[in-house]
Amino acid sequence: LGRCPPQRQRHDHRERHRGHEQDAARRRATAPDVRQRHDETEIRIAPADVPDVLRVLHDEPELKFELLMDLAGVDTGNQMQVTYHLWSATTPDWLRVIADGLPRDNPRIATLTGLWPGAEWMERETYDMFGIIFEGNRDLRRIYMPPDYASFPLRKDFFLPDDAARSPGAGVRPMERTQAPSNVPS
Repeated sequence: LGRCPPQRQRHDHRERHRGHEQDAARRRATAPDVRQRHDETEIRIAPADVPDVLRVLHDEPELKFELLMDLAGVDTGNQMQVTYHLWSATTPDWLRVIADGLPRDNPRIATLTGLWPGAEWMERETYDMFGIIFEGNRDLRRIYMPPDYASFPLRKDFFLPDDAARSPGAGVRPMERTQAPSNVPS
């Protein structure tokens, strides 16, 4: 007689599970790979941890990182990263969160537009320049390049048409040659 009905037990289990997930995200947000440099603290997290960790950073009253100042993609040559710069009135330090380890062949990460609506444009720019797909962004389309453009200009594997001139045997591209002043006799 003292037992809860099955529906209530399932609900309690979900609440406990959600509580454990929040505790785990809180631990990752407060004890990740941390580095301090000048007035900026940097943490590195796995891409799968981004939604939970950033929600904790945003929502926790003692943290309150309510301002997303910047979101940028990075191509290290081996992998892709997404870097978030956050500000909070609770600390004089800026916080840089780096989602490290996105695969270069299919870089995907969750959108943060639910926490910061302004992230939509930053995510679009990062998609346009690096090809990182922000899953859940309702308007992920090119912002600078034409819609039919097939490449991503800020990736390390992007080459300009005249990059063949950069080979050691090709010398200097014409636009980089120094020009003698025209008003000086030769």
